[in-house]
Amino acid sequence: MMPGQIPDPSLTAGSLPSLGLLAGISATTLTDQLKLAQDFRNLGAMLSPLHILGRLGKRPLTEEKDEEEERRRRRRDKNKVAAARCRNKKKERTDFLQRESERLEVVNSDLKAQIEELRMERQQLMVMLNLHRPTCIVRTDSVKTPESEANPLLELLAAEKLEASK
Repeated sequence: MMPGQIPDPSLTAGSLPSLGLLAGISATTLTDQLKLAQDFRNLGAMLSPLHILGRLGKRPLTEEKDEEEERRRRRRDKNKVAAARCRNKKKERTDFLQRESERLEVVNSDLKAQIEELRMERQQLMVMLNLHRPTCIVRTDSVKTPESEANPLLELLAAEKLEASK
């Protein structure tokens, strides 16, 4: 007799060599009990919460895999579009900043040139003023010349005025 086979009902437990403790029970009773145990085991497996929960709402495995793959594909496609949009925005921003930087460099160089022109003009005007001072009567209290560009003639006039007021 092979393991797992149900014994012949005509056999008694005593005629089966490997039953040991079951030696006094008839084979039919043993067979019925084995069948009953198998039925309980199958019933227990069918009634287990995991079995019930696992089977509730379960679709065939291929449909589930196909849907999951479709969701992944859609998510990847959305991500590709979003990434491309982000790269384009970044490129546009970089281009804008580059153009703005170039424009500001031009404005800066123009302003520097204008500053230099104004310095030259100021220097020419100071020379003209100094050349004109000996022929012009200047009220010293109305003229304010920076210390670094003080005219010796003006200093002399100021000194004379100070002595006259004493």
